[in-house]
Amino acid sequence: METVQQLLDKNGHEVWSVHPRHSVYDAIRKMAEKNIGSLVVLVDDHIVGILTERHYARHVILEGRSSLETPVRDIMATRVVCVRLDQTLEECMAIMTEKRIRHLPVVDENRLVGLVSIGDLVKSTIADQEFTIEQLIHYIQE
Repeated sequence: METVQQLLDKNGHEVWSVHPRHSVYDAIRKMAEKNIGSLVVLVDDHIVGILTERHYARHVILEGRSSLETPVRDIMATRVVCVRLDQTLEECMAIMTEKRIRHLPVVDENRLVGLVSIGDLVKSTIADQEFTIEQLIHYIQE
């Protein structure tokens, strides 16, 4: 099974972040510009939270808050589940399923080095299955 390290080597290690004092509006605008669904919240390169579109929908829209006036720190999740580079994608999928989350920051020696999304895991799983099917078809046809 593929590891987080192998996935990041293929997909890239770039992670978009935001500071907890920034406005939710600025954070959502960044997500829209980058076509992403979450931002890691950092203070001095330390993970202090994560902000997702779900947080925005539930804690700004549904609570009638202003995106321009609400700081990220007021709606971000502060219990951030992270994974290591040596963990398998299967382990990541199990964590996401159990915790009901869609994004996992990746840390190496307490340093943020990437982010894995449920979309990344699904794409990888599909690619693995397609490869297996192709190999079986080739085997059967010989």
